[in-house]
Amino acid sequence: MTPPFRLLASRPAASGRVEREAVEFSLPDGRLIELMRVRDPRARRLRLSVDERGARLTLPPRSSLVAAERFLHEHGDWLAAQITRYTVDALPTLVRGETRALPLRGGMAALDWREGRFTRLHQDDTGALTFTTGARAGDAALRRALRDFYEAQARADVGRWLPHYLPTLPRAPRRVRLKVMSSQWGSLAPDGTMALDLGLVLARPSAFEYVLVHELCHLVRADHSRAFWREVEARFPQWRAERDYFHAEGRRLKAMMRALLAA
Repeated sequence: MTPPFRLLASRPAASGRVEREAVEFSLPDGRLIELMRVRDPRARRLRLSVDERGARLTLPPRSSLVAAERFLHEHGDWLAAQITRYTVDALPTLVRGETRALPLRGGMAALDWREGRFTRLHQDDTGALTFTTGARAGDAALRRALRDFYEAQARADVGRWLPHYLPTLPRAPRRVRLKVMSSQWGSLAPDGTMALDLGLVLARPSAFEYVLVHELCHLVRADHSRAFWREVEARFPQWRAERDYFHAEGRRLKAMMRALLAA
C-alpha cells in the first residue's frame, strides 16, 4: 500500500553528528509508513513527533533499537491518529474554484470565487471570503494573494492589541515582521525587531495575542527566567492555557500554512 507520507531519503551517518535513517513501520491499523529514525547526541530521551512531512523518532546516543521499537509499539495508536491528521487529504489546499473554506483565527471561513481584473482575497463584514481572480492568474498568483491576505489580517490583529501593552513597556518594538517560521512562533532581535510566525493568524486569537505578549516581554527581560514569566503573568494571566493550546495544535497550524502556501 502507498505510505501516507513521501519517502524520506536516508542520510549517511557521521561520527559525533546527528544520524538519520528512513525505516518502515507498520501501524496498528495495518498501514505501512516511512519513519525517520534520528539519533541525536543532544537528545536525552526517546521522542516521537509527526507533521505533514512525516513521522520522526528521535533517540539519545546510547538508546538501543530494541527500546526504540518497543517505544513505537507502545505509542502506535497515538502515531496512527497523528498520521491521519497530517495526511495530504486532511490538510487544507488552495485550488481555484474548488476550495470552499479557508482556516482563519481558529475556525474555517466560507470562500466564494469570482472572476475579475485583479487577483485578491477579501473578507466582508459577515466574515465570508471572496477570492477574485484574473483570467490568467496561476497557482503562484493565488498563493501570493493568500499570503498578502493573511499578512494583512495578522497585522490588523497586532495593531489592535499592541496599544494596550505599550504603556507598560520600556520601548516599542522597532518593527514587526511576519514570516513562515519552521519551529518558533516568535522572536525578538537585539535591535528590537520582532518576528512573528504568519501561521499565528490561523490560531485562535487569544493564542496569537499570547505570543505577541511573550515577545513584548522580552523587551523587559531578554531571557526566560522566573522574572520574565512574572512579566508575562502580569500582562496575560491565562498564558498557560495558550501554551497548552500550541502544544496540542501548533504542529497542525504550521502544517496548514505550509500546505496552503506550498512553503
